[in-house]
This record gives sequence, C-alpha cells and structure tokens, in this order.
Amino acid sequence: MKILFLHGWHSVVGGVKPTSLKNAGHQVLNPALDDDDFGLAVRTAQQVYDDEHPDVIVGSSRGSAVAMNLQSGQTPLVLLCPAWKNWGSVATIKSNSRVLHSRADDVIPYADSEELIANSQLDLKSLIEVGTDHRLAEPEPLQVMLKACLELQ
Repeated sequence: MKILFLHGWHSVVGGVKPTSLKNAGHQVLNPALDDDDFGLAVRTAQQVYDDEHPDVIVGSSRGSAVAMNLQSGQTPLVLLCPAWKNWGSVATIKSNSRVLHSRADDVIPYADSEELIANSQLDLKSLIEVGTDHRLAEPEPLQVMLKACLELQ
C-alpha cells in the first residue's frame, strides 16, 4: 500500500510513525512540510498526492489539517490528534476517515475530535481513543494507525 504521511508542526521527516508504517512493508511518502507557511505545506502535500496517487493519507496533528485541506477525492484519511481548529479552513472530513486521539492529549483537546466527527455526521466508531499523549508514538497507537490504514485501503 502507498501511504502519504503528513507530519506535524516542527516534527521531522522519517519519524517514528512513518517509519513504523514503512517497517510494516508499505511505501511511505513523507514530504517535508513548511512549518511557517500553511499554504505552502498544503501545496507541497498536494503535489505529492497528485504525482503519486496514494492509497491512504495519514496526517499527524498539523499534518491532519494539511490532509483535510487537500483535494484528495475519495482517498481515505487517518488523522492523528487532528489540529484542524488551529490551521486551515476545513471543518469536516469524508466518510471514509478515521480519527485517532488520546483523551490525555495536552496539545489538541480530545473534544476537538469529537466536534470534528459531529460536524462530519460520522458514527462515533470513526473516532478511536488510543494512546497516552499527543504523539501517539507508542506501540499500541502505532498498531491502531496501521490497522486503520489497512481497513480503509
């Protein structure tokens, strides 16, 4: 499976999450997104999407906001602690999306993901509570992220 992974604000390319997807045998596209210019970050991600046609888009925090602002047709989204209220203008997600979030997240409130699911008129099963912090870089959230990608492809 080809996965477009969009990193969070001030995160590094090739971090724990995209590496775990790559180690599971998937092709992972992980472009460097500009931290200061959201529009540029979206354009960079859009170019990779248009060139590569990934099967799934995974966004982490600000990367989720980037993913939500892409023109990506019916390509499924897996959003990790999405920072949609902080960046971009999109307040809904498509039906073939999953949101992973920890109630213990001290960066992006869990309630933001509940609101996103409600705005999108999605079933609550689209919101998966997992992890112990904002990073979602522990073994359990990494496995849940992979499972969500596999289920949606």
